[in-house]
Amino acid sequence: MVCFCIAMGAMLSLALPDLVTMETCTSAGTPGLHGFPGLPGRDGRDGETGEKGVPGVVSGPGQIPERGQKGEPGVKGAVGKLGRSGVRGDKGSPGSEGPQGEPGESGSAGSLFHSAFSVARGTASPPEKASPIRFTSVITDVNKDYNTETGRFRCRVPGTYYFVYHVSSEERLCLVFKLDGTSLASFCDLTYGARRDSSGGLATYLKKDQEVWLETNDYNGMTGKPEGNSLFSGFLLYSH
Repeated sequence: MVCFCIAMGAMLSLALPDLVTMETCTSAGTPGLHGFPGLPGRDGRDGETGEKGVPGVVSGPGQIPERGQKGEPGVKGAVGKLGRSGVRGDKGSPGSEGPQGEPGESGSAGSLFHSAFSVARGTASPPEKASPIRFTSVITDVNKDYNTETGRFRCRVPGTYYFVYHVSSEERLCLVFKLDGTSLASFCDLTYGARRDSSGGLATYLKKDQEVWLETNDYNGMTGKPEGNSLFSGFLLYSH
């Protein structure tokens, strides 16, 4: 019993300062200020790449799966069939003139104009009946084959020729194409009392030195005469 009392006394003596303090501090202290935020920490290192996931499965009927990322281009396929032609476009503007081409090879057509003439009647005096009409005004005469003194054309290049005439007259008129004195064709205008223009032509084959001319024809008293603006022409179509 004596020992227990001594122990209790020792414990009370040890706790006595705290009891005194609690009885003497009647009010709490002022709260302290908040601290400043700390500096941001450094980024962490990237994690390792994960494994490729398994393709998803459509969960239900009528649902469309999510579109994945675009894949790499595939191998080029075979060429398809040619399609139908489109509608023709509008005509473009003319381009610039191209360079001059090289001279072509000489052909057989080079002999077309080896002989050609065109003459006009340069006088108003009437020709004699049934005689060659003289065309005295020369427009062109390539080989000097037309004789203005005789009114005749002499062939120097054998071949097929084409002759044509144009005549103005105020009276009835008949004209004849002649070859070495033989009549080839006749052209008559039976109208009377007004100025008229008439023309005609023919093609014939001529041998060398044959002559062709145009003359008036005294047919049933024809009195017409070619006027000053009448023409007579001829040229070589092709030689043989």
